[in-house]
Amino acid sequence: MSIEDLAVHHPLSSVQHARALLLAAIGGIVLYAALDALVQSLPPHYSPLSQAESDLAVGPYGFIMAVNFVNRGVLSLLFLLGFSSAVKPARGYNAGYYLIGLWALGSMVLAAFPTDVGGTPTLHGGVHLTVAVLAFLGGVFGELALSRGLRNNPSAAGIGKYASVIAVLAFFSLVALFLGPGLAPRALGAISGLIERVFIGAVLAWMFVVSAMLLKRSASEERVPKAGASPAPL
Repeated sequence: MSIEDLAVHHPLSSVQHARALLLAAIGGIVLYAALDALVQSLPPHYSPLSQAESDLAVGPYGFIMAVNFVNRGVLSLLFLLGFSSAVKPARGYNAGYYLIGLWALGSMVLAAFPTDVGGTPTLHGGVHLTVAVLAFLGGVFGELALSRGLRNNPSAAGIGKYASVIAVLAFFSLVALFLGPGLAPRALGAISGLIERVFIGAVLAWMFVVSAMLLKRSASEERVPKAGASPAPL
């Protein structure tokens, strides 16, 4: 059974549960931004311009960033459940579901394997880097796939247009993150940490905007229900 089938047969397919899941995902994104800002303000004050966000998970307050990695994974899974409950099942969504699932699970794995901050490379640092690369690829290509699915869905094509713009931004920021330090080490290598944050922010902004637009669409349809019918998923 595919994830789309689960969206139809699972109890979470109700409009009320879809709204709750999408609202929870939005809340998780807000919490993520708050915790990220908090840990960035605490010692050892890693540079947000030149150092990866993962470096924040190493140090006396690294547990906060580790918790935030788990939060990122959980909010992404909540988004997936809410999304699959809010949209009508359609061919073309499954690849996006699984890729976003890779992003979500990878985010949680990162919490258990701290990155290397200078010094000799370690096994846990290598695992962290490998998982981060796979998760980043899953996030951006998953959102591109879901954006395409939304555009091809007549009832959600308008949402798909906005989603596609953010997904493309995330894609190009990831390209800059992966290739920039090698192509322009002085210009882009010096701000690789900022580029990574732009990428992560774009991935989460995509989920935030899509969730908000699905909630708005659902509320609009509920205000003008068909006679004798209850609101249906998008």
